[in-house]
Order: sequence, then structure tokens, then C-alpha cells
Amino acid sequence: MTRQLGCIRSLVCLFALWPVVAAAAVELPIRKAGLWEMKVQRAGSSGPEMTMQQCTDATTDRQMSTSLSPSKDICSKQDVQKTATGYVTDSVCGVAGMTITSHAEITGDFNSAYTVKSTSHSERGPSGAPRDAATTIEAKWLGACKADQKPGDIVMPGGMKMNILDLEKMKSMLPKPPAK
Repeated sequence: MTRQLGCIRSLVCLFALWPVVAAAAVELPIRKAGLWEMKVQRAGSSGPEMTMQQCTDATTDRQMSTSLSPSKDICSKQDVQKTATGYVTDSVCGVAGMTITSHAEITGDFNSAYTVKSTSHSERGPSGAPRDAATTIEAKWLGACKADQKPGDIVMPGGMKMNILDLEKMKSMLPKPPAK
């Protein structure tokens, strides 16, 4: 059970790192349809590298980019810039009384393999200690999705399977920012 909770927490963090696309002038390309393997390693983590597989298509990838991106009402900054080697994203968002500043560098292509190196700094109100994290995601295209998979399906470590589009339902359960 603890491992499953850790996997779900890591998955939510992974998609929190999903580059902010919806509000940006520059958009990231859509990944090639099929089965992608994603290896996630947190710097300084004593835990093992987490590997998961995701089945995607253009519609699902586009939907994830828009629905899982933080909204304008919780982020004061959402920038995506094209660079000579890929993309750079920067954001500042407030969630549940915490301010999270993140920076990600994305290299590679979205047809065969890409790498996302991200850092984040979170500040919790006056009583909480700041927290820094660094994560590397290495993604590679494996081929067509398996016969029992549909776009959005993710197979987590240990074989737990879920559909990322169901997380949109969970997003509505997050605390709402206070009215301004």
C-alpha cells in the first residue's frame, strides 16, 4: 500500500512538472503516438529510479497538456521558451498555501526520446521549511501500445494501471485558491 501511495504521489509530481503549455506563447510538440517509457529519478533520493509506461496518441497528449497544466489563477508565471537544444519552462504557482517555483530544461525530440531536467523550490507559509527538489525524466518511444492499452493508460511500477485522464477528476478535488 505504501509503495502504491508513493507511486501515485510520484505520478502526480511528474505531471505537475509537465511543462506549462496552455498559457504559453510557445507550445511543446505533441509526442509521437504509441507506448512511451519514462524513467524518473529524483536527485538525492534514496529510493530507486521509477519506471513507468504510458500509451498516448495526439488527442490524449494535447488534452494532457491543457488539462493537467496549472491554471492561470494559481500561477503568477508560466513561461515556455524555445532554445537551440529544446525548450525551457519556468513557473511560479501557489497550491495549498505553498509557493512552488520550478524550472525545466527539455532536450531531445518528441518522436523517439527526450529528457526533462527540472528543479523546484517550494515555500510553505511562515511555519514551513523550504524544500528543493531536482528530477530527471528520461522518456523513450517503445513502439505501438499493447493490445490491452488505450491512450492515457499508465502502467506504474508493480503493474498498477491507471488512466491519466482520470486524474482530471482528481484535479477538481485540489484546494481552490482564495478569492482575490
